[in-house]
Amino acid sequence: MSAVFEYTGIDCHVPKDVVSVRFHPSVIDVNNHAFLNCKSLIEVTLNDGLREIGDNAFLGCSSLHSINIPSTVTKIGYTAFFNCTQLKETIFHEGLTKIGCRAFAHCKSLQSISIPSTLTDIGTHAFHHCGSLKSVVFNDDGLKHLPDEVFSQCCSLQSITIPSTVEIIHNYACCGCTNLRDIVLNEGLKKIQLSAFQACRSLQSIVILSTVVEIGKNAFIHCTNLREVVIHKTGIQIRDNAFDYCTLLERIRFPRLSARLNNIIKAGQRGIEAKLDDIPAVEWGGGELSVPAIRRRREGRWGMRLEMETLVELDKERLTKIEGLITYHEIKEVTTLFELALWRAKINQADDEINRDECRIEVPGPVRDAILQYL
Repeated sequence: MSAVFEYTGIDCHVPKDVVSVRFHPSVIDVNNHAFLNCKSLIEVTLNDGLREIGDNAFLGCSSLHSINIPSTVTKIGYTAFFNCTQLKETIFHEGLTKIGCRAFAHCKSLQSISIPSTLTDIGTHAFHHCGSLKSVVFNDDGLKHLPDEVFSQCCSLQSITIPSTVEIIHNYACCGCTNLRDIVLNEGLKKIQLSAFQACRSLQSIVILSTVVEIGKNAFIHCTNLREVVIHKTGIQIRDNAFDYCTLLERIRFPRLSARLNNIIKAGQRGIEAKLDDIPAVEWGGGELSVPAIRRRREGRWGMRLEMETLVELDKERLTKIEGLITYHEIKEVTTLFELALWRAKINQADDEINRDECRIEVPGPVRDAILQYL
């Protein structure tokens, strides 16, 4: 056998002990299973003009060190590089549109990836259990979904910035990324689904932007170093146990609601404060609206005392009620100022010789009540 094996396509038989492969320029597609379990394969040179890498094409090539995907390749198939345990470097180019399910799963030596902007479809578990993966860069791609378990159990991943095109982070997308410290979400994201960031034990803070309408069940459960959660949208649905067992979390803050409260004249705030006391699990103090975490012991069988639970009791109905109170006072203030402006305009337009008593008008009851609060 020659030192370098030339792969010519469909009818080409690949020896299982092949070490180095060069693709013939005429090859368009890598067949399904073409290099399946070629455990001695170290080096592959793919040809320009290649369009597709088939399902299981390099699955189990446990000695393969690197792969450079040509810019002509548009699709990488299902489990194409699954369990290539020595694969340290994968280079993608603009032009790639699809990475199949589990395509690079269990590539435990892979250290970094840069996702091209042309990628629009990435399969579930695509980079699952890539234990050495430290860096993921998205180049403003067209992805709308971060699929199930796409980066789950990538225990070396330290930071990730979700592109603004992504609307949904799906179930378990980054679950078990125990060294993930920084998660940057962009405007445009709508949903964070079931257990998306479960057990990201190094995460310390998260900012949920105003486009997010739902945080799914267990989304951040067991993020044991999470200290700060900031939520910008008021009508957000927070599902059960979303922040449970976040043992260092003290409270969830709502800066936009807080800013609106602080913009209302102090007299108006007093009316809100009294009503906020009637809404469970909500605190208003020091110019900030927040929901404190609740800690309690979880009892096991036969009354055995187990670990401390950290719970956050919050639902969409409570936030909607709070926003309703704020909106009421904002409208009340605006109405008052509007009526006063009309009144003043009528007086200013009066002839000096006319008795200003003739300019008196009956102030509506709600406006009169609001004025009296400021006296």
